[in-house]
Amino acid sequence: MPAMPDKTLQPDPRRWKALIFIAIAQLMVVLDATIVNIALPSAQTDLGISDANKQWVITAYSLAFGGLLLFGGRISDLFGRKNAFIVGLLGFAAASAIGGAAVNTGMLLGARALQGAFGALLAPAALSLLAVLFTDAKERAKAFGVYGAIAGAGAAVGLILGGVLTEFLNWRWTLFVNIAFAVIAAIGAYLVVHEPAGSRNPNRLDIPGVILSTLGLVSLVYGFTVAAEDGWSSTKTISLLIASVVLLAAFVFYESRAKAPLLPLRVISDRNRGGVYLSLGIAIIGMFGLFLFLTFYLQNILGYSAMKSGFAFLPMVAGMIVGSTQIGARLMLRVPPRLLMAPGFLVASVGMLILTQIKPEANYVGIVLPGLVLMGLGMGSAFMPAMSLATHGVQPRDSGIASAMVNTSQQVGGSIGTALLNTIAASATTTWIAANAATAGKVGKVEFGHQAAVHGFSVAIWWAFGALVLAALIAATFINTGVPGSEVSDQSLEDEMAEGLPIPVIVH
Repeated sequence: MPAMPDKTLQPDPRRWKALIFIAIAQLMVVLDATIVNIALPSAQTDLGISDANKQWVITAYSLAFGGLLLFGGRISDLFGRKNAFIVGLLGFAAASAIGGAAVNTGMLLGARALQGAFGALLAPAALSLLAVLFTDAKERAKAFGVYGAIAGAGAAVGLILGGVLTEFLNWRWTLFVNIAFAVIAAIGAYLVVHEPAGSRNPNRLDIPGVILSTLGLVSLVYGFTVAAEDGWSSTKTISLLIASVVLLAAFVFYESRAKAPLLPLRVISDRNRGGVYLSLGIAIIGMFGLFLFLTFYLQNILGYSAMKSGFAFLPMVAGMIVGSTQIGARLMLRVPPRLLMAPGFLVASVGMLILTQIKPEANYVGIVLPGLVLMGLGMGSAFMPAMSLATHGVQPRDSGIASAMVNTSQQVGGSIGTALLNTIAASATTTWIAANAATAGKVGKVEFGHQAAVHGFSVAIWWAFGALVLAALIAATFINTGVPGSEVSDQSLEDEMAEGLPIPVIVH
């Protein structure tokens, strides 16, 4: 009778150094989703970008990133997470250099799309590296505490950094800065990251699955983007959303019968992982709504500069770091994940509830500050166990695609949030103007416009509040796993042994 494999995985002695460079890469990818937003007006003026095309500076990135995430996750499982991680970093740096040196609109848009494509390779590789490097429950809690803080706060950091670089240098540095992040992370990864041997998925690439998932996700993200511009009733919006439903349904049907599926349905059919993907995506709808409308409020209503409005988000960043590393990481090994995620989303919803009370006159300390702090604490506490649970217990061969699903839920949630809440705000503003037209002459045109805009922001933030409450309900209902411990890892190993898969061993 052959000897049973040793279930004790030898930890990589350089795993904590690896975490530093994985964290740098994750920060670069997340902040790049917002860092260009503040620089966009300057870029538009410099390159002569038309009003019709300016949205594509943001959309080109999100379409490529969201559409290729599942493909990127599968590539990392097939060819190795370390390889995918380094290639993604170097490609992202090259795309950023092209964008920063852009001399016309087409060059900038192409570079942004290329950034998104390499980001779709890099993001799932980074998260799946953590999943296979940190298997001990206590160490995993600390590692994902750091990662969760960055994943949550990175977008806000992007607003701050974008404001500083635009004001003191120029818009091109919001792209050039990625080169430093990427090169440092790539060199560090080459030197200290050692992926467990035997954790790759050697099955052939599922080409039909790649085509169906990419087209479906691109149609979904683009459909919500078009809705923000043309409205929900436009033929283009409806056509894209119908196409996304048909393509994604065909993708699921095909995957259920494929011998080597791009997305093994066992990854998403698990109740806990499915609950994480769904609740996180819905929570991101509310969070992106906050970034969108609060940025408009600070700059257009209160008259903050780009840099000042960026720094106004600092309390939220601090709250996320505290929530993730001091609350989430410390309690993760003591309470079930749902008792961190559901209360975390509810605390964030209280912060959002406070922010619904914004007024045309400045009241940062009384309303904006406490709202941001609670948002940060709540989302930080929820993000950390969500990121860990989304990849915990998956077979090592599936860690890349499971990580891609986390990023996909966030990307789709962000696209839906931006389009949906923007439409709600515009509609509420129009309705308020019609109902209060008689008072326009009494308060002045500018003040009347500010009152109308703030009313629209407030209504949209109420919807964002509802999204966070719904995310809390889903987390409390769907997620039923107990306190993270060795039993989950053991079960994963037993599943692999039953299927005749190799047990991963760290290569030194």
